[in-house]
Amino acid sequence: MNSTDSIRVEMQDGLAILSLAQPARGNPFDGQFARDFKQVAAGLLDSDKLRAVLLRADGANFSFGGDLKVFYPARDQLPPLVREWTSDLHMGLQRFWRLPVPVVTAVQGFAMGGGVALLAGCDVVMAGASTRIGSAFAQLGFSCDSGSSVTLTSRMGMARARRFVLLAEMLDSEEAMRAGLVDKVVADAQLQDEALALARKLAAGPTVAYGETKRLFMQAGAAQLEAQLEDEALTLARVSATADAQEGIAAQVEKRKPAFQGR
Repeated sequence: MNSTDSIRVEMQDGLAILSLAQPARGNPFDGQFARDFKQVAAGLLDSDKLRAVLLRADGANFSFGGDLKVFYPARDQLPPLVREWTSDLHMGLQRFWRLPVPVVTAVQGFAMGGGVALLAGCDVVMAGASTRIGSAFAQLGFSCDSGSSVTLTSRMGMARARRFVLLAEMLDSEEAMRAGLVDKVVADAQLQDEALALARKLAAGPTVAYGETKRLFMQAGAAQLEAQLEDEALTLARVSATADAQEGIAAQVEKRKPAFQGR
């Protein structure tokens, strides 16, 4: 497995450490990241030495989600861009979430949009005390994507997940833990060490049993996951063509309140 422009890959005795590696940009979800994530996930699936995964991020923030600075100049041509990005990203997410080993995630700073969907699909989510987890899709006039409708529902329950997205909520670490998005909150300074220790503990455990346990839980919603990812991609492509979506992106970049018109 090789590192890419946006994801650094390190192997330590069967533990794959994946680091989102564009901190200056807030570790965004864009076309390059989507391609890289699909490639890295495929490499993990092909590894016969893999025993566990630690997903983390360089810099102050886990991920700001979609890169609005890329969307902004192309906001009148978003549908084909969305279809292109999601075809790679959603395939990568399916492969990543189906890995037959435990996946631990360390979350710091802000986690938004697709970054929240990604972490919500992982097995154990550990967050620093100052972490903030939010959904901004509605503020942009976007529908949700990146598997949000599946992973958020799985962790939070349908009603709570729906409210989180529709109201574009921002949760602190304790609120996120109560909602089910986070499994453990630790001091910011201890986050990386504790997450690494847990990932190493799992990597030294009965990984065949872990993998089969994951498969059984995943199997219950396998058809739903694939169908929902495709539905999310096509829905977002349609919604991104609306005047409201273009206004939402422009308003965020131009730092003003959006004027949505329902069209």
